[in-house]
Amino acid sequence: MNHSLLIELGTEDLPARYVWTLAHALRNGMEASFAQRGIQAGPLVGAIPSKPFATPRRIAVLFDGVATKQDDRPIRKIGPKLEAAFKDGQPTPAALGFAKSCGVEIHALKRESGCLVFSRKQKGRKTIELIPEVFAEAIKHMDELVPKRMRWGSGEETFVRPVHWILALYGNKVVPLERFGLKSGRKTYGHRFHAPKAIPLKSPADYETALREAKVWADFNSRKAEIRRQVEAEAAKLRGNAPISEELLDEVTALVEWPVAISGRIEERFLQLPPEVVVATVETNQRYFTLFDTGGKLLPHFITVANIESKDMAQVIAGNERVVRPRLTDALFFWEQDRKKPLEAYRADLDRITYVASLGSVLDKTGRIRNLADYLARNLGGDAESAKRAADLCKADLVTRMVREFPELQGLMGSYYAARSEPPDVAKAIAEHYFPTQAGGRIPSTPGGRIVALADKLDALAGIFRIGQKPTASKDPFALRRAALGILRIVIEGKLDLDLRAALQTAWDAYPASMAVAKGSAVDEVWAFLTERLRGYVLELGATADQFEAVRAMGVSRPLDFMRRLEALRSFQNTPAAATLAAADKRARNILRQSGGQAAASVQARLFEVQSEHDLLAELERVEAALAPLRARAEYGAMLQALSSLKEPVDAFFDGVMVMADNPEVRGNRLALLARLDALCREVADLSCLSG
Repeated sequence: MNHSLLIELGTEDLPARYVWTLAHALRNGMEASFAQRGIQAGPLVGAIPSKPFATPRRIAVLFDGVATKQDDRPIRKIGPKLEAAFKDGQPTPAALGFAKSCGVEIHALKRESGCLVFSRKQKGRKTIELIPEVFAEAIKHMDELVPKRMRWGSGEETFVRPVHWILALYGNKVVPLERFGLKSGRKTYGHRFHAPKAIPLKSPADYETALREAKVWADFNSRKAEIRRQVEAEAAKLRGNAPISEELLDEVTALVEWPVAISGRIEERFLQLPPEVVVATVETNQRYFTLFDTGGKLLPHFITVANIESKDMAQVIAGNERVVRPRLTDALFFWEQDRKKPLEAYRADLDRITYVASLGSVLDKTGRIRNLADYLARNLGGDAESAKRAADLCKADLVTRMVREFPELQGLMGSYYAARSEPPDVAKAIAEHYFPTQAGGRIPSTPGGRIVALADKLDALAGIFRIGQKPTASKDPFALRRAALGILRIVIEGKLDLDLRAALQTAWDAYPASMAVAKGSAVDEVWAFLTERLRGYVLELGATADQFEAVRAMGVSRPLDFMRRLEALRSFQNTPAAATLAAADKRARNILRQSGGQAAASVQARLFEVQSEHDLLAELERVEAALAPLRARAEYGAMLQALSSLKEPVDAFFDGVMVMADNPEVRGNRLALLARLDALCREVADLSCLSG
C-alpha cells in the first residue's frame, strides 16, 4: 500500500534566485535517496508523480504515493577462494574474517564456484523509518547549492535563510524529523498578513487547497501563469502591452505568495530619457513591468505585482510611485549632466581606468581596438575611417554618470551621446560593439558594429591569453568563451569572409614587443581555443564530430569557408559514394603511411599490369580536370559530387590489385596512384575522418 508524502520547510523570505532551484533540489534529492533504498517515490524509480512547491516563505514537495516499506532485497557477498579459505581442513583467518564481516559463523557460508559465498534476503525497512535519512541527504544537497548560508540562534546548522517550521506528513501520520532545532509537525502557515495563523493538515492532499484558502498560491508554475495573465490584463486596460521577459517573470513569481497586479504612473518629464534607461530603472532595479504602445513608444505607466490584497490599494500604488520617482530623477540628472559635453571629451578619462593588470588602461585598449578595426575594415571592404572613429569612442561612456549608475547600459548610452555629434553609422557601431551579450543573443546588425565588436573581442582574447589568464575548467572570469563564440557567430552569421587566424595574429602582435608573455602562451593556443568553440557551435547546428574533424583537418582559417565546406560535406555524406570513398581513403592513407615513402613521383601508365589500374587513372584525371574550375569558384558541393564517380573504379582497384607488389617499380607506381586518390579526397575535407 502507498501513501502520499508531504515535506515543507517554512523559512524567512528566500532570495528570489534560489526559490525554484531549492524546490527542485528537495524533490530530486529525495527521489534519488528513495531510489537508492529501493522505494518507489517518483519518476526515478516508478511512475508515481511528485510535485515541488515554492514561494518566498516555503519550499515543499508532495509525492502522491510512496511505498510503505522497502522491497525485500537479496544480499550476496563473494569471499576468498576455497584454497585460501581453508588449510588442512581448518578455516584460515581470511575465511574467519569474511564470516565475521557478514555477521555469521563459518558454517553458514556457502561454497560456490570455488569461493566462499554469503547470501541471504534482507527484509525491507518501513518507509517512515527511512524518511529522516532521505530528508537529511536532500537537505545536505540543497545546502551545497547556496554559496552563502546562514546560522541563527544557538545552533550550528546552516541554510540559506532561518527555518521556522517543518511539516512532514506521510499519509495521516507525522514523520518524526528533527532539524534546525525544530521538530516536525502537521502545521503549515498561510499568508503573512492575510492568514498568519497555523493551519493543521489532516493529510498531504489538503496542502495546496488549504494554502490557497489562506492566500498562498503555492504552485510556482501556475502562480507564474497567473502573474502573466494579470499583467497582460492590466496592460490591456492601459491600452499598451508589457514585454514580459522570462527572467523578470520568474523573479517576480519568486517574490510573491499572493499576486495582485497593479499599475502606477511615470511622470511625463521622465519620458525624455532613452526608453532603455526607464526600463533599467523600473524593471532591473524595481522588478516592475514597463508598457509600450503598438508603435513601440514607452507609455507613462508601469505595472507591479503586490503580495497583498490591500483595502486601500491607492496607498500601495502611491508607495510604488514614490520609490520609482527618485530613481528616475537621478537618471534624468545623469542624462542632463552627461550631455553637457560631447562623448569625445570623456575619452581621455579612460586612461584612469585599468583594463586588466599588465594590459594597460581602457584608453590603451581603445587604441588597440582602433588599429584592429582599421585592419579588419581594409580586409573586409568596410569603411575604415568610420570604424576607427567608432573604436575611438566605443568605451568613452564608461566614465559617464549614467553608465556608472547603470553598467548594463554601456555602449547603448555611448550611442545616444554620440548621436548628437557623430554620423549615425558611428553611433550605431558604438551601441552594437558589445554584441552578442549572451548565448544566442543578436549579433551586430551593421558593418561598423561587426568590425568594432570583432576588434574588441579579438583584443581581449589575445591580451588575456598573453598574460596567462586563460579560462580553466571551472572559471572564466573574463568571459573569454563568450567572446570567442561571439567572434565566430559574427563572422559566420554576418557572412564575413575573414581570415580569422591572421586577424588573431594581428591582435596578438598589437601588444608591445617588450611586454612579457606568460610561459606557454602563444597564438596557436588561442587558435585552438577558438577552434574548440567552433566545434561546439557546429555540433549544436547538427553536424557530427567526424564531419567537424574532416573539415578541421584542412587547416581552414576562414570560419565562413569552414561552414561552406561543412555544409557541402554534410550533404555529400548522405550519398552512397561517401562511405566508399571514406573507407578507400582510410585504406589508401594507411598503405601510404606503412610504405615509408616508397611512392613514385608520378604515375606511369606503362607500369600498369591490370585494367583496373588504367580505369582508376583515367577517372582520376577526369575528376582532376573537372575540379579545376569548381575549385576556383569554391563550389564545394559540386566538387564532392564530382568525386562520386570514383566509387566504382576505386572498388575495382582494391578488389583486383595488390598494391605492395614485389616489383619495386610497380609498387611505387601503385602507391603514386593512391597518393593522387588521397589528394582528391582532401580537396574539400579529409574524407578519411568520416565514419562509415
